[in-house]
Amino acid sequence: MDRESEIGPDLEEPDLEKAAPSDGSDLGSAVAQAAPTRRLLMVINRGSRSGSQAVGLAGSKLSAAGFDLVVSAPSSRHEVAPWIEAHAEGAAGVVIAGGDGTLNAAAPALVTTGLPLGIIPAGTANDLARTLGLPLDMEAAADVIAAGHRKTIDLGDVNGHKFFNVASVGLSADLARELSGESKRRFGRLSYALTAAKVLSKARPFHAVIVSGDEQVRVKTMQVAVGNGRYYGGGMAVEQTAEIDDGQFDLYSLEFAQVWKLLAVAYDFRKGRHVLWREVRAARGTSFEIRTRKPRPVNADGELVTFTPARFELLRNAVSVFAPKHPPPRP
Repeated sequence: MDRESEIGPDLEEPDLEKAAPSDGSDLGSAVAQAAPTRRLLMVINRGSRSGSQAVGLAGSKLSAAGFDLVVSAPSSRHEVAPWIEAHAEGAAGVVIAGGDGTLNAAAPALVTTGLPLGIIPAGTANDLARTLGLPLDMEAAADVIAAGHRKTIDLGDVNGHKFFNVASVGLSADLARELSGESKRRFGRLSYALTAAKVLSKARPFHAVIVSGDEQVRVKTMQVAVGNGRYYGGGMAVEQTAEIDDGQFDLYSLEFAQVWKLLAVAYDFRKGRHVLWREVRAARGTSFEIRTRKPRPVNADGELVTFTPARFELLRNAVSVFAPKHPPPRP
């Protein structure tokens, strides 16, 4: 889960009375009554930016659509996957109401159980939701789950730790270490910019070796990132054509000698066009390794999960997710 937000241990029993649909876009009550009860495992990150609202808003929608919700609010990210695995038998899917960090915590259980994933965006960045074209409104996201359309997506693995969006060494790891939960709750996505300014003021390039197949490249870099999805870090794009089901990692290395140039490239990061800069090394592949002189922390989906040397492997078609049948066009 996001470093901001340990999932709260005390969650009141939600009121999940079946409610009549509010308009024609919802599933009709006749459909909900006719369909057999289906059990969904719902993990609530109550400490995320909007997690405490998810049970009332999204939960009542799913209940009205004929789902029986088994709700948990674990006290730490390390409890998420074991709880899912323990309750997986007979479940129709897993619903995560939280941010990208909570989704990251659930990833191992999604692989082992094969249960489809439903997302209620309740975090600060919601980058996986953006990648999938999900609505960021929680009730609308619940409608996507109720509609039942699925797609399979890839996962990344770094030293045995799964990730959906991006894993990186350098600036993003420093950002994850500095970014507090209180800052996220208070300032939302602005907290990323405020913390990034602090991190950039102290940033220094470091030496690394990037290994791809038989090729080794020595670099002096501010950051090496390996992207599986499209968005990360509050809406930045890994690469302008990246997709989470394209069977490829997108790697970039920021080899700027001066920190101020990172500010110049900031707009292109939002569009995924930073790889057009001469100082940005880019590569595609299904496996990479990053080595550094001293062990450096690796950030995966906003969590510090391991250290270099870091081995990245792509897990093709690893997870099934509920997604819009016709996602909106990319901005």
